[in-house]
Amino acid sequence: MRKNAKLPKVLGKKIQKRRNVCGITQEELANKVNISRAYMGYIEQGRNSPSLEVLEKIAKALKTSISSFF
Repeated sequence: MRKNAKLPKVLGKKIQKRRNVCGITQEELANKVNISRAYMGYIEQGRNSPSLEVLEKIAKALKTSISSFF
């Protein structure tokens, strides 16, 4: 497996970990970011990669920087 193929899973796990630290649910985060809870779940599972715009919104909602996910 190429290194880049693992990136969505790593990104998803880091988003999930930060969300848990912040004490909010997937649904709450999805609402703040204006995406569906299902899509938020897919991002955290590494099944979907968010656009840069969505990633920026996630970082802002979690009070962190995008770079903290990489």
